[in-house]
Amino acid sequence: MTDTPNVLWIMADQLRFDYLSCYGHPHLNTPHIDALAARGVRFTNTYVQSPVCGPSRMSAYTGRYVRSHGSTWNGIPLRVGEPTLGDHLRDVGARAVLVGKTHMIADLDGMAWLGIDPKSEIGVRVSECGFEAFERDDGLHPDSVAQKWSAYDDYLVSLGYVSDNPWEDFANSGVDPDGKLMSAWLLKNSRLPANVPEEHSETAYLTNRAMAFMEEAISDDKPWLCHLSYIKPHWPYIVPAPYHDMYGPEHIVDPIRSLAEKETDHPLLRAYQQARVCRTFSQDHVREHVIPAYMGLIKQLDDNLGRLFAWMDAKGLTENTIIAFTSDHGDYMGDHWMGDKDFYHDSAVKVPLVIADPRPVANVTRGTTSDALIEMIDLAPTFMGVMGCAPKPHIVEGRDLMSILHGKDGFSRRFVISEHDYSSFEMARALNVSQENARTVMIFDGRWKYIRCEGFRPILFDLESDPHEFIDLGASDIAVHVQVRKDMEQALLSWATQHHSRITATPEILACQDNATEVGILIGFWDEDDYETVAGKPFSSLLPVGAPASRKNSS
Repeated sequence: MTDTPNVLWIMADQLRFDYLSCYGHPHLNTPHIDALAARGVRFTNTYVQSPVCGPSRMSAYTGRYVRSHGSTWNGIPLRVGEPTLGDHLRDVGARAVLVGKTHMIADLDGMAWLGIDPKSEIGVRVSECGFEAFERDDGLHPDSVAQKWSAYDDYLVSLGYVSDNPWEDFANSGVDPDGKLMSAWLLKNSRLPANVPEEHSETAYLTNRAMAFMEEAISDDKPWLCHLSYIKPHWPYIVPAPYHDMYGPEHIVDPIRSLAEKETDHPLLRAYQQARVCRTFSQDHVREHVIPAYMGLIKQLDDNLGRLFAWMDAKGLTENTIIAFTSDHGDYMGDHWMGDKDFYHDSAVKVPLVIADPRPVANVTRGTTSDALIEMIDLAPTFMGVMGCAPKPHIVEGRDLMSILHGKDGFSRRFVISEHDYSSFEMARALNVSQENARTVMIFDGRWKYIRCEGFRPILFDLESDPHEFIDLGASDIAVHVQVRKDMEQALLSWATQHHSRITATPEILACQDNATEVGILIGFWDEDDYETVAGKPFSSLLPVGAPASRKNSS
């Protein structure tokens, strides 16, 4: 044990906020996540900084908005020199360890420009988003840019699951009654059991690897943050037995959508609805195939977390470990006639967040909920504060959540921000939108959700009167809607023009900006008396030793 608490930061990939029983799902029982909420705080208004994996995670790992760190979509590297949570924690002697996915792409060109060997200690750290990679597994196809082969592939091969692509052929495929391998990339195969036993699935494997790290760290005298980043329930949607048939059509909640939404006159919304993944998920038979598998993946995740939490209890780790559970974005699942993520309805951009602090100071909030507006970038400064980092508001744009967790005043936020670069999507090609204009930004103040669409009119939802976000008020000529749009556009402008690039400023540099007079940089003083009145010390104290006295009277 260390005096500083450890942090276990659990992130599921593509998990909707409303697919947990503690968030109100009527059929999906998640007792272990619910139990975590019962001993912590459940946040009900948490929003990610982008509704897509890579930029959302880069914001979480830097504590900075997408416009600030520049990694606007999957495959766009986080630039060399962008400070991360791991860098900040390392400065105070803590470890930041990765078990699972980051979706990080290394800035190889930047490292080459600076003469950094990617295989060096610094190069490896930069390539892993500042984390110490105990186990990096992005769960991607081996032909992807980020990861050709993983330790999980080696693990499967060691158990006899041998192929050129074990991840796909076993963990992410099923077998039909005739013994034919059926890829889970095809949604029609989602109801098949995965071609691997549950105990050897990705979710179980990463749970085991997290326990392996914590077992190893027990004898270490350094506090640690372990980012346990699960790959599921992200697609391919397939889950091992017995989870593959736990749920059926009777457990599927109705889609959140209206016929009026299909008649939108907004070109960008219409282009989203016409994208392949959205057309596919708008079909009921697709939802009936995929959602039971999605629910099974979440149930499997909860069961593995139960296994992990019980192990931590037995090892005595729970009493000194802050546990945070969240997701990097949601999943439309046919809501609003859309699929996957990539836009700003709550189905995609709102996520679960549960934080349990075992320290007595948090007793006052156990089992409570908070409806404060939270951003994913708030986690980095929260974890930094726990581990003794001084605040760095000139770098980190998120806000420390400890005042909420400890039942104190001090946290406030007027609105949340999310951004999306759709330049590589079907929508940009269909609308002939150039790369520099294929950008949308959402601002949400708890009632009004305003979406700025470069080149098109804005989109506006009133979640007070329209909680399901069915009615687009972006073209309404009602006076209140006109005024809200003006106010939200002004709020976006204020946010966009704030300082966000002073990441090279150190406390020493910032302090020097305030003490120019003390170091002899005299601007605007008329004479010696003027200086002495302001500085409270004689002008002669600025003169070099042995300087002629006559200089005292010179101007």
